[in-house]
Amino acid sequence: MKKHTYIIAEIGINHNGDVGLAQELIMEAHKAGCDAVKFQKRTIEKVYTREDLDRPRESPWGTTNRQQKQGLEFGKRDYDKIDSFCKSLGIEWFASAWDVESQLFLRKYDLKYNKVASAMLTNKSLIEAIAEEGKYTFISTGMSTLDQIEKVIAIFSKNKCPFELMHCNSTYPLKTEDINLRVIETLRKKFNVDVGYSCHETGIVECAAAIALGATSIERHITLDRAMHGSDQAASLEIPGLQKLVKYIRAVETALGTDEKFIHDSEMPCLSKLRRVDTI
Repeated sequence: MKKHTYIIAEIGINHNGDVGLAQELIMEAHKAGCDAVKFQKRTIEKVYTREDLDRPRESPWGTTNRQQKQGLEFGKRDYDKIDSFCKSLGIEWFASAWDVESQLFLRKYDLKYNKVASAMLTNKSLIEAIAEEGKYTFISTGMSTLDQIEKVIAIFSKNKCPFELMHCNSTYPLKTEDINLRVIETLRKKFNVDVGYSCHETGIVECAAAIALGATSIERHITLDRAMHGSDQAASLEIPGLQKLVKYIRAVETALGTDEKFIHDSEMPCLSKLRRVDTI
């Protein structure tokens, strides 16, 4: 039976604080055939130190890091619009919370999924808040050891919360030689769970290869223009690339077929024409 890889278009903060831009990205993800879109939610005073927020940083939103972070953050009015827009299209949305307060905020919405960002994998209080919801969760594993991953799995198992791991290298953009797709097999065999792939490379063939290795989900950053302002834009796919990615993933799913060896009906004409002697 052909499997269905769950394709997540990671909008993240590539909306640049503009709900209209976010809606355009949602629409393009839907048209491309993605299953869901994902955002990021932060309470910036909880995630960053005052010193970090006050340091100089030139951006379209001001001259400090605080102004840049505030400019990228959506509030309830914004997410109300996103929620309504996604429902009108019939596409799922969810977000990775970077602090407990943000996770509690996301509970305002009837979201089907949760997400643990790689950067938050060792944040015990946040992991516990997510796991206690019992909602299917995608857990990215960038910047993490097997021991750290095992501790997170223990928390989810204790809460009987369903999940899948996502192989990830938290480099933006990611070099091909650092991808290590075989870790998908390592995680699946060690923990006996489904494993997806959260990717940050600039190409698309690597994601297709991840499907061949058994990845159950693909998460990919998307943008309207990689030259736009933002730290994630360069590691994102523009819309034509996203369309190709979805097409390639579905083609690989079809090509993988089943593990059963048999003579296909399509082979019969060649069998009749080319096989002269039946000796076995």
